[in-house]
Amino acid sequence: MIVDEVLFGNTEAGSARAVAEYQSLLEPYDFYMVGVFASLDVLEERERKRGDRTLGLSRWQYERVHDGMTYDLSVNTEDASPLACAELIKVNLNL
Repeated sequence: MIVDEVLFGNTEAGSARAVAEYQSLLEPYDFYMVGVFASLDVLEERERKRGDRTLGLSRWQYERVHDGMTYDLSVNTEDASPLACAELIKVNLNL
């Protein structure tokens, strides 16, 4: 199971609770946190091209989303395609 969620690092009190809740709910399963990264320029360009995003949201999230987060693995979507990122996750987490 893959859960695509934006959690706001240690700058938002709710994130620690959200991670703990995911860990609790998914306790019967292996639980991994994967950080997905790209530069702000790339995120803003994707935001504009998609057309269904609130412009400026990626800029607002950029400094908040990874602050203080601990990941089992990080991937950079600028350096790798979605398929390559999935393969990195699969190989590095022994899935």
